[in-house]
Amino acid sequence: MRLVLAAIVTASAVLLVGAALEPRSEAATGPGTIRVTTRETLYQRVDIGRRGRTSGDVEVVSALIYNRGITPRAIGHLELVCHFTVGPSRSCLGTILLPRGKIVVGGPIYVRSFYQMAVLGGTGLYDNARGTITGTRIRVNPRGELVIVRLIG
Repeated sequence: MRLVLAAIVTASAVLLVGAALEPRSEAATGPGTIRVTTRETLYQRVDIGRRGRTSGDVEVVSALIYNRGITPRAIGHLELVCHFTVGPSRSCLGTILLPRGKIVVGGPIYVRSFYQMAVLGGTGLYDNARGTITGTRIRVNPRGELVIVRLIG
């Protein structure tokens, strides 16, 4: 009986030490919503293959990110690269760079006036982030969007 008890105590100690040594994230990602606006600073389309918008063409977008409720200055920026697939459909991958970390987003976009993509992850405060991002055009020149990031974890 003492041998079994000693084995249980030893196994428990090993589990506790292992749990203490396990790397942990200091990120506070969890349920929450980020609501910001953007102002496009760069738009380029690289025409590959046949002239005009065809499969394989690349779209590169950069925009400043604002939260006017906090400050009139930009609080970060957005970088987005899209590859055209069929017609106006694109497959996109982007990064939202904010003061306390980055959020990586990706997915299909049919039109840039209104789109929704997945939050694929992040760094810093947004480590292990997941959720959705929705963009809605609110201004034409310069192009601006209302961006809502809904984090669920």
